[in-house]
Amino acid sequence: MTVSPANSLRLRVGFVLARRFTLSAFANFVDVLRLAADEGDRSRPIRCQWRVLAPSSQPVQSSCGIAVTPDEKLGDPSRFDYIVVVGGLIDEIERLEPDYIAFLHRAAQAGVPLVGVCTGAFILHRAGLMDGYRCCVSWFHHEDFLEQFDGLRPVSDQIYVVDRDRLTCSGGASSAHLAAFLIDRHIGRAAAQKSLHIMIIDEAMAPDDPQPGLPLDLATDDPLVRRALLMLQQNMDTPPAVAEVAAHLQVSRRKLERHFAASLAMSPADAFMRIRLSQVRMLLARPDRTISQIAAETGFCDASHLIRVFRDASGMTPEQWRKTARQDAAA
Repeated sequence: MTVSPANSLRLRVGFVLARRFTLSAFANFVDVLRLAADEGDRSRPIRCQWRVLAPSSQPVQSSCGIAVTPDEKLGDPSRFDYIVVVGGLIDEIERLEPDYIAFLHRAAQAGVPLVGVCTGAFILHRAGLMDGYRCCVSWFHHEDFLEQFDGLRPVSDQIYVVDRDRLTCSGGASSAHLAAFLIDRHIGRAAAQKSLHIMIIDEAMAPDDPQPGLPLDLATDDPLVRRALLMLQQNMDTPPAVAEVAAHLQVSRRKLERHFAASLAMSPADAFMRIRLSQVRMLLARPDRTISQIAAETGFCDASHLIRVFRDASGMTPEQWRKTARQDAAA
């Protein structure tokens, strides 16, 4: 790859990849930079540059087994505008090499903003670099974060968080939106939108757009309840009955109900409906979804069934809720 002259670059990003990092989070971030860096999709690093950094030239293996070879040694972090830490599997966080940790501390001391992608926020916090900052983690890892880091409440209901010189996102597709935020900031909105459109992403999401996941009021440290909630979340279009969930988890229905009552003060059926209605509200925020489509995606028989249940729960129809939400956003 031919590198453009230094004076034409508006954005320089260095990547630190943890062992067993999430490839999709890394690739989404890089592709937004790549597509914004040049005309069309020619991929020349004219307006921005990205480099994978490591203490040695040894390839770093992702969680799916694909390895990435570093471009250059860690060196002086001040040659970059941002250092992005891409995490992955929870078990690998403690194994980050000391050279990486020292490099991240040098970056912080030099005033280089640090970005945590996926479990990259865990790595930054474990390194002592998130004290006093808000940080975003995936809803899927919310409880894991609380177990490892006392005294810090992660943000798990937004796709990314920008808090001064710390930027964090939940991983996956959200890394593309955080990268687009940086492109918008340093190169321009048109370049950011172009990148997302080429990646077949309709528009950039704002930091406070919600993550698609479990409602935070259903957070629990009961492993049985967490497994039951995750099972429903993964089968939203054909929601299993409580008895099916109990059988899958190899417990009695009564035991499952006792665990839900003790940890969430509600029945499994009520918790499952809360998850489905939370997903309905998220989909209602998207103008391209009809009520019939939303009903199908969230396991309701048809639009009439969804309208009836939604009105009973919220006091308004889905269309009324959608209209109110738009008015609030425009205010």
